[in-house]
Amino acid sequence: MTELLLKYFREKQQEVQSEKSYDTQCPFCSVQCKMQLLEQSIVTRKKYVTIGKDNPASEGRLCIKGMNAHQHALHNERLKFPLLKINGEFIQVSWEQALEHIKENFYEIQAKDGLNALSVYGSASITNEEAYLLGKFARVALKTKYIDYNGRLCMSAAASAATQTFGMDRGLTNSLSEIPFTKCIILAGTNIAECQPTIIPYFEKAKENGAFIIAIDPRETATTDLADLHMKVKPGKDAALANGLLKVLIEEDLIDHEFIRKRVDSFEEVKEYITSLDLEEIAHMTGVSADQIRFAAKTFGQGESGMIFTARGVEQQTDGSAAVRNFLNILLVTGKIGKPNSGYGAITGQGNGQGGREHGQKADQLPGYRSIENDEHRSYIASVWGIDKGDLPRKGVSAYEMIEKIHEGEITGMFLMCSNPIVSNPNADFVKKALKKLKYLVAVDMFVSETAKLADVILPASSYLEDEGTMTNLEGRVTLREASFPSPGHAKHDWQIICEIARVLGKGEYFSFQSAEEIFNELRVASRGGTADYYGITYDRLRKEGGILWPCPDIEHVGTKRLFEKAFAHPNGKAAMTLVPNSPNVPKEEPTKEFPLFLTTGRVMSHYLTGVQTRKSSSLAARNFESFMEIHPKTAKEYHIKNHTLVKIESKRGSIIVRSKWSEKIRQDTIFVPFHWADSQNINLLVSKELDPVCKMPGFKVSAVKIAPLVESAE
Repeated sequence: MTELLLKYFREKQQEVQSEKSYDTQCPFCSVQCKMQLLEQSIVTRKKYVTIGKDNPASEGRLCIKGMNAHQHALHNERLKFPLLKINGEFIQVSWEQALEHIKENFYEIQAKDGLNALSVYGSASITNEEAYLLGKFARVALKTKYIDYNGRLCMSAAASAATQTFGMDRGLTNSLSEIPFTKCIILAGTNIAECQPTIIPYFEKAKENGAFIIAIDPRETATTDLADLHMKVKPGKDAALANGLLKVLIEEDLIDHEFIRKRVDSFEEVKEYITSLDLEEIAHMTGVSADQIRFAAKTFGQGESGMIFTARGVEQQTDGSAAVRNFLNILLVTGKIGKPNSGYGAITGQGNGQGGREHGQKADQLPGYRSIENDEHRSYIASVWGIDKGDLPRKGVSAYEMIEKIHEGEITGMFLMCSNPIVSNPNADFVKKALKKLKYLVAVDMFVSETAKLADVILPASSYLEDEGTMTNLEGRVTLREASFPSPGHAKHDWQIICEIARVLGKGEYFSFQSAEEIFNELRVASRGGTADYYGITYDRLRKEGGILWPCPDIEHVGTKRLFEKAFAHPNGKAAMTLVPNSPNVPKEEPTKEFPLFLTTGRVMSHYLTGVQTRKSSSLAARNFESFMEIHPKTAKEYHIKNHTLVKIESKRGSIIVRSKWSEKIRQDTIFVPFHWADSQNINLLVSKELDPVCKMPGFKVSAVKIAPLVESAE
């Protein structure tokens, strides 16, 4: 028996004919975990395993998505050739045919409808090089003002709030390494344990070191489980809750008078409004008791250090920018910013949500976080690009507003890169109808997504395993994603696709790049002197140092670990507080007799964005193979909804069908549905088109709905 076993193991060892390894980074969340794909050749098949690599952010950890990311990259439905739609069906064509078709249609649209009839819709999942190049492509090759990206739906509220308050926006004002040493942490509308799980150990270490953690969320989650205090706020009432905290801080004199005097503007105006408020009214409005508000404020105010983190729960509202500014007011009055273990963190959702918004994909931005309306900024970027300043278009509109321009007929063509707007946008049925009106749609993707199905041409893109480039994580740390895995078929990198289209449009001299590093070197120059200054960062440095925090203005600079130690980024060096009213003058749905419940949306750990990639992973899809509605058992019984049964959810905009999931962890006036599914389970069919007036963020987190068991509705 022993000899037989030895023979068996020798034969198994011989089956592994070779092993290769590929360094890369996770394509999903903003932590950007470093990892390595191991490929084992075993007789007639190949086996793949993903392992974590040490790095400054996740320190070698991987979550379930990262460990299984290769499954979508190696999926047999990956696009390998350009597809052209003829008589309603996609047929395989050569790159030459596809590019010629794009050239003819782009020329025709702009000749008939004007330069701005073409639009560009980008992504916060592409590399910095590709985000930079896409902005340049829109403005130099197409000469259109209409470019925006899906990050508008993710980070715009936090970005605008930080810019208005501090004068600049970087994901974390400190590095992750300071979290374990802070004494009080407020987690407002963020579910880090499920959305960015590889950084949760920083918060666990903080708690071990004695930190008091306060979570603000309508639901109990794996993140609120970590908290010492959970404030179960009503959806949409975060700004008012922050006012309650401010009232206690000011009236209990838990503020830093010297810091305010030297480094903060508009405090007296805010103080006058805050002291006029009634705490019991705030408690009634928010659903959080006055005692909890007092306790939370005193705990944060008395702590020798403190940090506040916000995410989509606070930000994806029609007053999201103001709500974030109000949490930043708390940091300013307590002086907990620009100091060790004290600061702000916007927990970015998408992989390159930070870098994607810094270098020109946003409607009003140029590289380096410059303004497209600023003459000095325009002159500098025009000189880098070798064009006349007068040829640079002015600012366009936000992502959803571009959809409205399509509906109105002002935009008739679109170049769509790595995004799925008919699933990710609010008022999703309207978005689908608008995109169907386009004369011409080009989609760049790895799969035939729900939006790509509407395209006239689909161009096959490379995956994270194949496409080298830099990404900027939630800290503002620039990292280099190595990529050497061969692309399938005739798939190309996003930057190559942009360059080839520019070439056939006669703009090849501005897009003659041969590598991602060449593009990055131009990006460095374009960002030089800007708010997001990458000039001192090089590929060589990134390989040696593992990542560098911007701003990094020269080669000798080590990167900026902590912002605002001496001054804020406004011209006068001060931060700007703002008065945020309890009842914002923006459209925000409230429950009614017809639509009596709050609907809020969010993520689950096993899926990412609209699920196009993660639903191609068998391991991830098996964990959550369909959408669901989380509902309190008492609420479910009131509406005759049994556990694990099909339910119709309806708002003023439409309806979907999902399966019920009873949970005592959610407020009784609220239901929760994740947003990773399309078609009849697309929760964004129910979300209003109303936008934050400052940053144009849709109000994903607050809708009024009614529910009914599907059996009854069918009868």
